[in-house]
Amino acid sequence: MLLGPIFSRELAITPRRWQHYVARVLYPTALAVLMSTAWFIVVGTQEVRNTGDMARFGAILLQVVSPLQLAVMSFLAALACVSSIAQEKDRRTIVLLLLTRLSDHEVVLGKLVASLLPVCSMLLASLPVVGLITLFGGVSWQQVLTIYAIALAAMLAAGSLGTLFALWREKTFQALTMTAIVLTLWVSLWEAAAMFAGNELIAGVPVKELAMACSPFRATWSTLQNSTLMQSSPLPKELLFVVVAFVLSAILNAISIFNLRAWNTGRDAMPRNENAEPATEPGAKSADREERARAGHVDARVRNVNQTSRRVWDNPVLWREMCTWAYGRKVLIVRLAYILLFLLAVAGLWFTARPGPVVAGGQTSIVPQAARTLAPVLVVSLVIVNALAVTSITNERDGGALDLLLVTDLTPKEFIFGKLLGVAYVAKEMIVLPLLLGVFTFAIGGMTLANLIFLMLGLSVMNVFVITLGLHCGLNYANSRQAIGVSLGNVFFLCLGVVTLMLLMISFSGSFQVQYAPFLAFIVGGGVGIFVSLGIRNPSGAIGVASMVLPLATFFAVTSFLIGHWSDVFLVTSAAYGFAVAAMLVPALSGFDVALGRSRGGNEE
Repeated sequence: MLLGPIFSRELAITPRRWQHYVARVLYPTALAVLMSTAWFIVVGTQEVRNTGDMARFGAILLQVVSPLQLAVMSFLAALACVSSIAQEKDRRTIVLLLLTRLSDHEVVLGKLVASLLPVCSMLLASLPVVGLITLFGGVSWQQVLTIYAIALAAMLAAGSLGTLFALWREKTFQALTMTAIVLTLWVSLWEAAAMFAGNELIAGVPVKELAMACSPFRATWSTLQNSTLMQSSPLPKELLFVVVAFVLSAILNAISIFNLRAWNTGRDAMPRNENAEPATEPGAKSADREERARAGHVDARVRNVNQTSRRVWDNPVLWREMCTWAYGRKVLIVRLAYILLFLLAVAGLWFTARPGPVVAGGQTSIVPQAARTLAPVLVVSLVIVNALAVTSITNERDGGALDLLLVTDLTPKEFIFGKLLGVAYVAKEMIVLPLLLGVFTFAIGGMTLANLIFLMLGLSVMNVFVITLGLHCGLNYANSRQAIGVSLGNVFFLCLGVVTLMLLMISFSGSFQVQYAPFLAFIVGGGVGIFVSLGIRNPSGAIGVASMVLPLATFFAVTSFLIGHWSDVFLVTSAAYGFAVAAMLVPALSGFDVALGRSRGGNEE
């Protein structure tokens, strides 16, 4: 079999997990609630008179659902592939896997397809729900099937990219961040090319068509705009992305297969003596062999130190985070890639922003162009900082270093604040550069001074929130893959929830007063989801309150943003997410020993 026993085992075991059924039920249910919410908004804000109104509603609804579904599925596919292989490497079981009779392609393709299997089942389970949009009119089944084909191809490409980085990089943080940055750069570059050079030709092909063939969002949007899809030609041009995605996936997987054993040699699994003498020649005297053996022994080596050893700070955790390469030297590659993304955002602001209120599309959108350019960089920075925070705990647990902390006199305050400040220092580029991007936007007239202050303070609160969230999930989930998934999932879906609310309010605009009741299901559902992910293992009243406040505060912040009440956005966001930080931080400090399994028995001096 081409995929090998890894995929066969996953195919047999996945249907036995209860999480598999929960995911297949929750995702289509969420889409159904989203569609119902949009319908209630339309009924509450305008009168539906004829079939033309119904058709317009169906077309707009598909335009809202399709990009969101594409983003969710691509994120889950990349996260599943990275975390699956990273967990094998963190636990050093990848070396054992390579000692079996499995061929290289069976290991790579087996892990890839096995990781994508649950995500694909979620996508296919949602097909009947999305297909109901065709009943409103204005949407054809050909469009729906084309959108799903693009989503499947994007999932395969994202998963292949995540598999390559997970096999290449030693640290989970490096694999996660490189995958996120490369995906963002890929989409951003093609969006910029289509925006600024859409009418130019490359080899006789317009740049817009190249962008459509290489970017899943461009291909999806073209499908949504093409009402005569598959009527003028047997093969729509939007499916060119599927071909490009399969070709890119084949190239990425070929690179992974070719370098699998070169990247995972297992050098760290068995420490070796660099100063040991080579094997002696046959016929050497026994005395010479014994002398060489004694000379190569660790006790016989003499080390001349020309400088004094470094002094460890009173907080050894913070010292290790700031003064050593705790996350590997290859973290420099992550920083360079993020700086490239930052420079692209600066270029985008320079070409699009103008003095005064900047509005996208010449007053056709209520979202400022500066916000549209800043948002991707800010979201990526929050995801990277959160990934670093959660992997700072999971890597130590998988490596056995966390158990050593249990027999030391390290206090909860030293550990928690050492990790908080250490993560902030290592990810300083991801924290400082977005702030500088806001300053640049203000300098070119893209925002006012008050908005700049609100942005900088609010972004600082969000950075503290995502760091605390990562530490909280890392301490409360013993399974590294589950901890990473819950932590990154909360950050991603919070950002996605904001985008969803904005899309619904903009697409089905009307009186905001009538929109509170339809969004109640999203607010309650979001609160329950946050509480289950954050407080189910260590429940507390504060986490319960924070879980219910965050969705409501986010909804209020979005509505305030759309109507221009910037101070309300800042105050509500800072208060809600600041309270959530305290709700997670206080139990981490007071219940540190309980969370890690260390008892407080005996008298403390």
